[in-house]
Amino acid sequence: MNNNDLGNRITKLRESKNVSQEDLAKYLNIDRTSLSRLENGKRKVSADELRQLSQYFGVTTDYLLGVNGTPQWATKRDTVDFKDFLDQNIIGGMAFDGDNITEEENERVKIALTQIFWKRLEQIKKREGKNKNGK
Repeated sequence: MNNNDLGNRITKLRESKNVSQEDLAKYLNIDRTSLSRLENGKRKVSADELRQLSQYFGVTTDYLLGVNGTPQWATKRDTVDFKDFLDQNIIGGMAFDGDNITEEENERVKIALTQIFWKRLEQIKKREGKNKNGK
């Protein structure tokens, strides 16, 4: 994982919540300069800071780290199906009570849909494997 990718995600989340570097740094119990270095990819995040950031922004540590959640067993076709699934369910934006959801909320929906898709596909493949083996 590129530290700059993590830093960009933190910056994006922080700005989407209109939180200053100073306020986020206080929450993390670090100085503003350390947070700035983290956001610019010049400082590594500690495990505790990663956990705190995840809780603060309501996202997974996998999201912060850029883990896409694609299992190793996934085929190319599975990946295409997944992209189509996301496109059908997210592209064009979502709304709640007539207002478009925020970028952060959209990311959270994407994370949830990602987890649901791969879990269900794994269940289907296991079931199909059992049927092929006559069990």
